Amino acid sequence: MAISEGDSLPNATLSRMGAEGPETVELSTLTAGRKVVIFALPGAYTGTCTTAHVPSFIRTIGDFKAKGVDEVICLSVNDPFVMGAWGESTGATEAGITMLGDPAAEFTKAVGMDFTAPPAGLIDRSKRYALMAEDGVVKVLHAEENPGVCETSGGEAMLAAI
Repeated sequence: MAISEGDSLPNATLSRMGAEGPETVELSTLTAGRKVVIFALPGAYTGTCTTAHVPSFIRTIGDFKAKGVDEVICLSVNDPFVMGAWGESTGATEAGITMLGDPAAEFTKAVGMDFTAPPAGLIDRSKRYALMAEDGVVKVLHAEENPGVCETSGGEAMLAAI
């Protein structure tokens, strides 16, 4: 069953590129006592993710900060090397977006947002969604019906909802 508004986010060990290379981070340390926006997508360097989803949060990150959001996180079922390089190539890292990988899809599966599309080479990937959580509790959740579309899960839609 997919996560819903009012649910607590499960803890998960995610990965990112740090100053010394790959490192793990516990999601609970990023969400405890904080207001965070997490947007998840099917894959780094994929069409809609690169041309629409990430840019929508780059455009709106300042507005999220103005509304009291402590951190904006991009999450994908990818390794930290890919997420780090993608963050650099899109400008997301420079904009202040935290790029996190969920390499084994453990968090993605725990929140019921996984899907598989073998013809596209996407196995155990994340559905496209965005959420805002306060102290680890989901307050707003926008999930797309189609992973190739970025409408309700985009930065502007999430910004309007909070």
